[in-house]
Amino acid sequence: MNTGEADLLAALHDGLSDQPLWSRFLDMLANATGASGASLLLRPQQGPIVHLFSGRILPPVLQQRFVDTPNATGLMREGRVYALPELIRDADDATIIPALEMQGISHIRSLRLTDASATDAWLTIAGDRDLGAAAGSLLSRLGPHLKIALNNLLALERERRQASISSEMMGRLNFGWLTIDARCRIVDQSPNVQEILRRTSLLRHGRYDRLTFASAAIDRDVAALAKAFAHDFHARPRAFRLSQDPWMDMFVTPMPDRRPSAGSQPVAMLYLSGDRWSRDDRCEQLTDLFGLLPSEARLAWAMAQGRSIAEAAQDLGLTVETARNYSKKIYSKTGAGGQADLVRIIFTSVLAII
Repeated sequence: MNTGEADLLAALHDGLSDQPLWSRFLDMLANATGASGASLLLRPQQGPIVHLFSGRILPPVLQQRFVDTPNATGLMREGRVYALPELIRDADDATIIPALEMQGISHIRSLRLTDASATDAWLTIAGDRDLGAAAGSLLSRLGPHLKIALNNLLALERERRQASISSEMMGRLNFGWLTIDARCRIVDQSPNVQEILRRTSLLRHGRYDRLTFASAAIDRDVAALAKAFAHDFHARPRAFRLSQDPWMDMFVTPMPDRRPSAGSQPVAMLYLSGDRWSRDDRCEQLTDLFGLLPSEARLAWAMAQGRSIAEAAQDLGLTVETARNYSKKIYSKTGAGGQADLVRIIFTSVLAII
């Protein structure tokens, strides 16, 4: 393999970070073969066709030849390089050649591949002069590498999709994470943290990227933990209750995986978990969900927070006897067999994701 071909392969495998995809690779391929244009057509099983190109764009008549003709994949065997005459089946097809010549294209070399998701891809070089056997041989050698690159793209898209779903789920559960350095500066965070910070005044992204807390005591404690974790990653983690209504908790633990970093070195990971709704909101939702009366809903929510019937009665200004009568109605309407079952029913209902 010569130096030029090695550079071409490097551009191919690095092309997932290009914008548009594989733009440098296609530029280099056109230059290496003397073509007036290099093109990569992608036809996924679902979704629109993607056309990536350098130089002269692949004419629509040729794009249609590859992707729109019935049973188009049967026109070209995977992994074999085709010249233009080999894609002509009958006299009607021959009209393609003069149509292409009018657009300055009289010669092509094209290769079809299929990735693991059954996405068909056509790598094509085109020009107004004979591209020669060497150009076809180069496409043939590039084929296996392009197939690897396409499968890497598939894996990357799958990871992005999963990350997006996970982020959406964390957002619905009002759960997020941040990492901070020894000076409490935010190094990284989950995508939904900004939304959590927007909804609460309990903590915020302060000046110089420092994470600050409304509670001075918590602010001092977290700063002390960050310094401790910087020197001892086996130091004891700590949990904090940031708010009771709506509740929000935080767990601060040493960074589980410390690796050399070009930027600030994260030393602590903070997990945030809470409720985006107030107690009154939750009581209204329980009323809608289970047909509880407002007084029953208030007691049900207090019991779901782990309060005993006696404790909940005191909090709500009820007698214990009244609270017991309410609890029987709550169990009947929710189908719960007791307080533990009530907690399970409430927190596995849709209230867990709204």
